Amino acid sequence: MQFTYDILTRIPTAEWVLLAVLAAVWLYQLCFWTVCMAAVLRRRRRLREGRVVLPIRRPPVTVVVCARNEGVNLEAYLQMLLTQDYPEYEVIVVNDASEDNTREVVEHYQHRYPNLRMTFVPQEARIRSSKKLALTLAVKAARYDHLLLTDADCRPESVHWIDEMMHGFTDGVEVVLGFGAYFEEPGCLNRLIQYDTLFNGLLYMGRALTGHPYMGVGRNLAYRKNTFFGHKGFAGLLDQRAGDDDLFVNKVATRRNVNVAVTTDSLTWSVPKHRWKDWLQQKARHLSVSPRYKASSKLMLTFEPFTRALFYGMIIAIGCIASWPVQAAAGVLLLTRWLWQSIILTRSAHAFGLRGFGLTVLWYDICLPVLNLLLMLHHKLFRRHIRW
Repeated sequence: MQFTYDILTRIPTAEWVLLAVLAAVWLYQLCFWTVCMAAVLRRRRRLREGRVVLPIRRPPVTVVVCARNEGVNLEAYLQMLLTQDYPEYEVIVVNDASEDNTREVVEHYQHRYPNLRMTFVPQEARIRSSKKLALTLAVKAARYDHLLLTDADCRPESVHWIDEMMHGFTDGVEVVLGFGAYFEEPGCLNRLIQYDTLFNGLLYMGRALTGHPYMGVGRNLAYRKNTFFGHKGFAGLLDQRAGDDDLFVNKVATRRNVNVAVTTDSLTWSVPKHRWKDWLQQKARHLSVSPRYKASSKLMLTFEPFTRALFYGMIIAIGCIASWPVQAAAGVLLLTRWLWQSIILTRSAHAFGLRGFGLTVLWYDICLPVLNLLLMLHHKLFRRHIRW
């Protein structure tokens, strides 16, 4: 006992300060993962236990698919949208100035499925984001007030996809967020895509479940037609190439009008990028719209990476200059955070039919924020200023 006391009294005050800062940041990170990132797991448990009241009514739905040169993907996945187990719905495919056989594929299916309709974006249309124009045309053409959006390269998890997403429209809800997964394939790039997608999905769904919605993904997103026109659609967002999903949700979402679909049948599966260059360009395009988020959303999204960077910075500082008792305490904090992350991510991945990440969580946890920062700096320094 006296030996332990002597060791502790010999530790310099500066090392105690470093350890105290590390412990405070560790506590915040543990709360973040427990409250926010594990919110989806808690909601799934409540659903299994019957503690979440689901609406009985099944409103008619318009499923919207924007397609630009997507003939191959429409041949592969469109039929799954047209054979959903749902009483009343239509599918609108917007041909976004395609130059392949997109129109012919849709017309082929129209002969077999009367609930399939098609509209188009003229090839001469000049707009920075033709997808926003395509979505606006589809919303105007929609017969029903409930809209369910996905992409041409997406496949629903099952024939109950529409049903599961519509369960989210309880009283007062105007937006329902779903999870859009990517097909698993061999290779390091695909594993990075899987981790990045799962982390972001747990983040935006967890924030919504805890009363702070800020974004959704167009691969799996539902909202009301009246909500779209009530907020003037994409007005104020047309100068951005991206943002037809996350910026729109960021604009219209409140604490009470957003719900989340977390069941396995509510998923969609998309074709991932196969080249690093294509994925980095896609990610840079998505990150480029984040400065347009509400101030509260930007503050919320900035604070977690900041505390994460501070956590690892304190770990490095203690490892370099502190005495062994402080280093040992820091190692315990690092290990507990790592294990808790791994448990939540692995259980969440398995819940969505994905492989877990095991020991690689620490690697992705450090590298992805650095990559995001570099992509945002590159966009800010080298973006082209075009007036549309």
